[in-house]
Amino acid sequence: MRDEEIDEVLKKAARPPLLEPELLVRISNSIQSSIRPVRPLPPAWAMTGGLLLICAGISVGGAARAGFFGFAKMDLPERWLIFSALGALAWAMASRFVREMIPGSRRRLSSGSLLAVDCVVLLGIFALLFRDYQTDHFFSVGIVCLLTGVLHAIPAGLFCWLLLRRGFAVNAVSAGLIAGTLAGLAGVGVLELHCPNFEAAHILVWHTAVVPVSAALGACAGWLVRLRARRQSARN
Repeated sequence: MRDEEIDEVLKKAARPPLLEPELLVRISNSIQSSIRPVRPLPPAWAMTGGLLLICAGISVGGAARAGFFGFAKMDLPERWLIFSALGALAWAMASRFVREMIPGSRRRLSSGSLLAVDCVVLLGIFALLFRDYQTDHFFSVGIVCLLTGVLHAIPAGLFCWLLLRRGFAVNAVSAGLIAGTLAGLAGVGVLELHCPNFEAAHILVWHTAVVPVSAALGACAGWLVRLRARRQSARN
Protein backbone atom coordinates (compact mmCIF):
# COMPACT_ATOMS: atom_id res chain seq x y z
CA MET A 1 0.00 0.00 0.00
CA ARG A 2 1.34 3.38 -1.00
CA ASP A 3 1.77 6.34 1.36
CA GLU A 4 -0.97 8.29 -0.41
CA GLU A 5 -3.43 5.45 0.12
CA ILE A 6 -2.55 5.23 3.82
CA ASP A 7 -3.10 9.01 4.21
CA GLU A 8 -6.49 8.74 2.52
CA VAL A 9 -7.57 5.92 4.83
CA LEU A 10 -6.52 7.91 7.90
CA LYS A 11 -8.37 11.02 6.68
CA LYS A 12 -11.55 9.05 6.14
CA ALA A 13 -11.26 7.46 9.62
CA ALA A 14 -10.80 10.91 11.21
CA ARG A 15 -13.90 12.36 9.58
CA PRO A 16 -17.04 12.25 11.73
CA PRO A 17 -19.91 10.23 10.34
CA LEU A 18 -22.49 12.20 8.43
CA LEU A 19 -25.82 12.55 10.22
CA GLU A 20 -29.17 12.84 8.57
CA PRO A 21 -30.53 16.41 8.46
CA GLU A 22 -33.80 15.29 10.07
CA LEU A 23 -31.88 13.90 13.07
CA LEU A 24 -29.96 17.13 13.47
CA VAL A 25 -33.21 19.12 13.43
CA ARG A 26 -34.75 16.91 16.12
CA ILE A 27 -31.66 17.29 18.32
CA SER A 28 -31.68 21.07 17.90
CA ASN A 29 -35.39 21.33 18.73
CA SER A 30 -35.04 19.16 21.83
CA ILE A 31 -32.19 21.32 23.14
CA GLN A 32 -33.93 24.61 22.44
CA SER A 33 -37.08 23.52 24.26
CA SER A 34 -35.12 22.95 27.48
CA ILE A 35 -33.09 26.15 27.37
CA ARG A 36 -34.33 28.99 29.55
CA PRO A 37 -32.75 32.43 30.01
CA VAL A 38 -30.87 32.71 33.30
CA ARG A 39 -30.53 35.92 35.25
CA PRO A 40 -26.93 36.45 36.40
CA LEU A 41 -26.33 36.46 40.15
CA PRO A 42 -25.85 39.85 41.81
CA PRO A 43 -22.28 40.87 42.69
CA ALA A 44 -20.74 39.04 45.64
CA TRP A 45 -20.59 42.22 47.72
CA ALA A 46 -24.32 42.82 47.21
CA MET A 47 -25.21 39.29 48.31
CA THR A 48 -22.92 39.58 51.33
CA GLY A 49 -24.53 42.87 52.27
CA GLY A 50 -27.98 41.33 51.91
CA LEU A 51 -27.04 38.50 54.28
CA LEU A 52 -25.73 40.99 56.83
CA LEU A 53 -28.91 43.04 56.62
CA ILE A 54 -31.00 39.92 57.22
CA CYS A 55 -28.99 38.94 60.29
CA ALA A 56 -28.98 42.48 61.67
CA GLY A 57 -32.72 42.77 61.10
CA ILE A 58 -33.40 39.50 62.92
CA SER A 59 -31.19 40.54 65.86
CA VAL A 60 -32.65 44.02 66.24
CA GLY A 61 -36.21 42.88 65.58
CA GLY A 62 -36.02 40.08 68.14
CA ALA A 63 -34.49 42.36 70.76
CA ALA A 64 -37.04 45.10 70.05
CA ARG A 65 -39.82 42.61 70.74
CA ALA A 66 -38.26 41.38 74.00
CA GLY A 67 -36.51 44.56 75.16
CA PHE A 68 -32.99 46.00 74.91
CA PHE A 69 -32.17 45.26 78.54
CA GLY A 70 -28.73 43.82 77.89
CA PHE A 71 -27.69 46.68 75.63
CA ALA A 72 -28.86 49.24 78.19
CA LYS A 73 -26.83 47.52 80.94
CA MET A 74 -23.56 47.52 78.94
CA ASP A 75 -21.07 50.36 79.09
CA LEU A 76 -19.65 51.89 75.92
CA PRO A 77 -16.49 49.73 75.62
CA GLU A 78 -18.56 46.55 76.06
CA ARG A 79 -21.00 47.63 73.38
CA TRP A 80 -18.23 48.57 70.97
CA LEU A 81 -16.19 45.40 71.43
CA ILE A 82 -19.07 42.89 71.42
CA PHE A 83 -20.99 44.24 68.47
CA SER A 84 -17.88 45.05 66.44
CA ALA A 85 -16.76 41.45 66.87
CA LEU A 86 -20.21 40.10 65.99
CA GLY A 87 -20.30 42.30 62.90
CA ALA A 88 -16.84 41.21 61.76
CA LEU A 89 -17.58 37.52 62.31
CA ALA A 90 -20.93 37.83 60.54
CA TRP A 91 -19.26 39.56 57.59
CA ALA A 92 -16.67 36.78 57.34
CA MET A 93 -19.33 34.05 57.48
CA ALA A 94 -21.60 35.88 55.01
CA SER A 95 -18.73 36.20 52.55
CA ARG A 96 -17.94 32.51 52.94
CA PHE A 97 -21.60 31.53 52.48
CA VAL A 98 -21.68 33.47 49.21
CA ARG A 99 -18.55 31.62 48.05
CA GLU A 100 -20.08 28.29 49.08
CA MET A 101 -22.99 28.99 46.73
CA ILE A 102 -20.72 29.87 43.77
CA PRO A 103 -18.89 26.78 42.43
CA GLY A 104 -15.18 27.23 41.93
CA SER A 105 -14.74 29.92 44.59
CA ARG A 106 -11.58 29.87 46.69
CA ARG A 107 -11.78 28.59 50.26
CA ARG A 108 -8.78 29.02 52.51
CA LEU A 109 -10.25 27.39 55.64
CA SER A 110 -12.72 24.56 56.07
CA SER A 111 -16.20 25.33 57.36
CA GLY A 112 -15.45 23.49 60.60
CA SER A 113 -12.34 25.60 61.16
CA LEU A 114 -14.34 28.80 60.67
CA LEU A 115 -16.92 27.60 63.19
CA ALA A 116 -14.14 26.91 65.70
CA VAL A 117 -12.62 30.37 65.11
CA ASP A 118 -15.99 32.05 65.70
CA CYS A 119 -16.53 30.18 68.97
CA VAL A 120 -13.01 30.93 70.22
CA VAL A 121 -13.35 34.64 69.40
CA LEU A 122 -16.68 34.88 71.21
CA LEU A 123 -15.36 32.99 74.23
CA GLY A 124 -12.30 35.24 74.40
CA ILE A 125 -14.34 38.45 74.26
CA PHE A 126 -16.89 37.26 76.79
CA ALA A 127 -14.18 36.04 79.18
CA LEU A 128 -12.43 39.40 78.90
CA LEU A 129 -15.51 41.53 79.55
CA PHE A 130 -17.60 39.59 82.09
CA ARG A 131 -16.11 38.81 85.50
CA ASP A 132 -19.17 37.93 87.58
CA TYR A 133 -18.60 34.25 88.39
CA GLN A 134 -21.88 33.55 90.18
CA THR A 135 -24.05 30.77 88.79
CA ASP A 136 -27.57 31.55 89.99
CA HIS A 137 -30.22 29.52 88.13
CA PHE A 138 -27.54 28.40 85.67
CA PHE A 139 -29.55 25.73 83.84
CA SER A 140 -33.09 27.14 84.03
CA VAL A 141 -32.12 30.60 82.77
CA GLY A 142 -29.46 29.28 80.41
CA ILE A 143 -31.78 26.93 78.55
CA VAL A 144 -34.18 29.82 77.94
CA CYS A 145 -31.40 31.92 76.39
CA LEU A 146 -30.18 29.01 74.27
CA LEU A 147 -33.66 28.33 72.92
CA THR A 148 -34.25 32.04 72.31
CA GLY A 149 -31.04 32.34 70.32
CA VAL A 150 -31.66 29.21 68.26
CA LEU A 151 -35.27 30.10 67.56
CA HIS A 152 -34.12 33.43 66.13
CA ALA A 153 -31.29 31.76 64.23
CA ILE A 154 -33.70 29.45 62.36
CA PRO A 155 -35.57 32.22 60.47
CA ALA A 156 -32.27 34.02 59.88
CA GLY A 157 -30.88 30.90 58.23
CA LEU A 158 -34.01 30.40 56.14
CA PHE A 159 -34.04 33.99 54.87
CA CYS A 160 -30.32 33.80 54.06
CA TRP A 161 -30.91 30.63 52.07
CA LEU A 162 -33.80 32.25 50.20
CA LEU A 163 -31.54 35.13 49.24
CA LEU A 164 -28.94 32.77 47.74
CA ARG A 165 -31.28 30.04 46.50
CA ARG A 166 -30.25 30.65 42.87
CA GLY A 167 -26.69 29.64 43.69
CA PHE A 168 -25.42 26.07 43.80
CA ALA A 169 -23.60 24.49 46.72
CA VAL A 170 -21.19 21.79 45.59
CA ASN A 171 -20.89 20.65 49.23
CA ALA A 172 -24.34 21.05 50.74
CA VAL A 173 -23.22 20.01 54.23
CA SER A 174 -20.44 22.58 54.31
CA ALA A 175 -22.75 25.30 52.99
CA GLY A 176 -25.38 24.36 55.57
CA LEU A 177 -22.84 24.55 58.38
CA ILE A 178 -21.70 28.00 57.25
CA ALA A 179 -25.30 29.22 56.94
CA GLY A 180 -26.09 27.85 60.40
CA THR A 181 -23.04 29.56 61.88
CA LEU A 182 -24.03 32.88 60.32
CA ALA A 183 -27.58 32.47 61.59
CA GLY A 184 -26.24 31.54 65.03
CA LEU A 185 -24.38 34.85 65.17
CA ALA A 186 -27.71 36.58 64.57
CA GLY A 187 -29.12 34.62 67.50
CA VAL A 188 -26.20 35.70 69.70
CA GLY A 189 -26.88 39.27 68.63
CA VAL A 190 -30.43 38.98 69.94
CA LEU A 191 -29.17 37.69 73.29
CA GLU A 192 -26.51 40.38 73.67
CA LEU A 193 -29.08 43.08 72.99
CA HIS A 194 -31.73 41.59 75.25
CA CYS A 195 -30.24 39.45 78.04
CA PRO A 196 -29.34 41.42 81.21
CA ASN A 197 -27.73 38.37 82.88
CA PHE A 198 -24.02 39.25 82.90
CA GLU A 199 -22.81 36.22 84.82
CA ALA A 200 -19.68 35.01 83.06
CA ALA A 201 -20.60 31.32 83.10
CA HIS A 202 -24.05 32.08 81.68
CA ILE A 203 -22.71 34.07 78.73
CA LEU A 204 -19.70 31.85 78.06
CA VAL A 205 -21.78 28.67 77.96
CA TRP A 206 -25.30 29.46 76.87
CA HIS A 207 -24.83 32.47 74.62
CA THR A 208 -21.84 30.98 72.81
CA ALA A 209 -23.60 27.61 72.48
CA VAL A 210 -26.13 29.18 70.09
CA VAL A 211 -23.48 29.24 67.35
CA PRO A 212 -22.45 25.53 67.33
CA VAL A 213 -26.03 24.37 67.85
CA SER A 214 -27.24 26.46 64.91
CA ALA A 215 -24.28 25.28 62.83
CA ALA A 216 -25.18 21.67 63.58
CA LEU A 217 -28.78 22.28 62.50
CA GLY A 218 -27.56 23.90 59.27
CA ALA A 219 -25.23 20.98 58.55
CA CYS A 220 -28.09 18.52 59.14
CA ALA A 221 -30.27 20.49 56.73
CA GLY A 222 -27.48 20.41 54.13
CA TRP A 223 -27.08 16.66 54.62
CA LEU A 224 -30.81 16.15 54.03
CA VAL A 225 -30.64 18.23 50.86
CA ARG A 226 -27.70 16.17 49.59
CA LEU A 227 -29.45 12.91 50.47
CA ARG A 228 -32.58 13.98 48.61
CA ALA A 229 -30.55 14.98 45.55
CA ARG A 230 -28.80 11.60 45.51
CA ARG A 231 -32.08 9.74 45.73
CA GLN A 232 -33.53 11.74 42.85
CA SER A 233 -30.47 11.11 40.71
CA ALA A 234 -30.64 7.38 41.52
CA ARG A 235 -34.27 7.25 40.38
CA ASN A 236 -33.44 8.97 37.13
